[in-house]
Amino acid sequence: MSVVRRKRTHGFLVRMRTKGGRAVIAARRAKGRTRLAV
Repeated sequence: MSVVRRKRTHGFLVRMRTKGGRAVIAARRAKGRTRLAV
């Protein structure tokens, strides 16, 4: 369980790279999550 791998797979910047990832962030924002990504 490495922090690096975790960030590289699920980090904010990785999410923003794809359309689906942006949707994930948008959904979490809409839901009011404190932590949008890892």
